[in-house]
Amino acid sequence: MSFVIPRLREAGERIFFGKVIKRTVLIFLIGVGLNWFPFVKWSGDSLVFKEWINSDNPTYGIRILGVLQRIAISYFFASVLAYYFKPKSLIYISMSILLAYWFLCTFFGTGDPYSLSGWFGTKIDMQVFGAAHMFKGEGVPFDPEGLMSTFPAIIQVILGYLAGMYIREQGNTNWLWTKLPASSERYFKMLSGLMVTGFIILMVAWIWSLGFPINKKIWTSSFVLHTTALAILTIGGVIWYADIQGVRNGLMKFFDVFGKNALFIYVLSGVFPKTLRLIRIEEEEHFTNPLRWFYKNICANIPGPPELGSLIYSLCLVVLMWTIAYWLDRKKIYIKV
Repeated sequence: MSFVIPRLREAGERIFFGKVIKRTVLIFLIGVGLNWFPFVKWSGDSLVFKEWINSDNPTYGIRILGVLQRIAISYFFASVLAYYFKPKSLIYISMSILLAYWFLCTFFGTGDPYSLSGWFGTKIDMQVFGAAHMFKGEGVPFDPEGLMSTFPAIIQVILGYLAGMYIREQGNTNWLWTKLPASSERYFKMLSGLMVTGFIILMVAWIWSLGFPINKKIWTSSFVLHTTALAILTIGGVIWYADIQGVRNGLMKFFDVFGKNALFIYVLSGVFPKTLRLIRIEEEEHFTNPLRWFYKNICANIPGPPELGSLIYSLCLVVLMWTIAYWLDRKKIYIKV
């Protein structure tokens, strides 16, 4: 966004909204499709179509929201705000929305306002989507990417955009810090401001968490600041490591290929196991699928604690995804939305 928004601002509103709306809709639909995929399921000995709402149990259906859907919605509103407002105004807007979300959680929640059952956003999601189209991995209808918790997520995108703008401007800005130590080193001014900003935001998040707990499930304001601060400090560390120290080793190249096809690899990591679940392997008196068989018969039998087998299983999937990403990079194939 920090690279694209300035160019779209010069191109005008029609081009801006055309590109942003197209990308928003595509990412959202890919997310819904990923929830619905593979569109069929086993029922007894036959494959049947996965219904939008289960006819046998109307409380179950295809989930509408999700990670990509949250990215799409957050990207759209953050882009609109970034298009119309200057960086300093975006800081004030961000502070206001994070404080407003704290107020809403505190005064409109029931019982424990920061619990799954007490959080006010669940009632809104139930009314808008219905229990059939909500996440049920917590044992109750609750969506960790619900409508209300998307508001602080939008602010997280804005903060990322501002960090990108600050890096691009090399710290030569008056909307964040008016005074920074000077040096002949190219990255010194930008990096010192970036790291100090990350540290200050981290301190604010910890203090705020005493009254508004760091909670990913409902995406609390303290969680936004905490994770944003960690991201700022991390990217500052990467700039120091890669640009100042000039390190270009195998570790850097390993992560590089993921970034070039990030959305595609994310979708593939969901499509791959869901596809394999359609393959049934007979095992004793029941059926299993290739991934579950691989874990149970190979990874789980590795000597040591069970966590080691789980780690090996995860690493195998990461290596598989990396191999595909590496092949795409070698072939100069980059799948974008």
